[in-house]
Amino acid sequence: MVNRMIVKIDEDKCNGCGKCVSPCAEGAIRIIDGKAKVVSEELCDGMGFCIGVCPQDAISIEERQTMDFNPQAVKEMQENEEKDSEAGSIHCFKCDRDENERYLMPLRHGKESIWVCTRCLPALIHG
Repeated sequence: MVNRMIVKIDEDKCNGCGKCVSPCAEGAIRIIDGKAKVVSEELCDGMGFCIGVCPQDAISIEERQTMDFNPQAVKEMQENEEKDSEAGSIHCFKCDRDENERYLMPLRHGKESIWVCTRCLPALIHG
């Protein structure tokens, strides 16, 4: 364990919009159960590029005892993500088509963060 800067996410403030996920080049942040979470502290480099995009001010940087940043773990995670994206890692909640088959959009529905394809979206809107 080392003392270093690391991202802290206030789950009470987080609305699950996901805007913080893509600025995190290391992949340390994911949306889990409708909230942003640091999935592995060794993936977080503590640079805080995610802070400026959070509309809820739910993200901050704090100095504390944690695992050391692990660039090798980041590389392995990114390689695994590339394999997942080839297979289609996200799916429409209704028809289960992946992003290789249909254009998918993130959506908040019934207090959940979901993915929906453009073919299923009209039925979701109009019932």
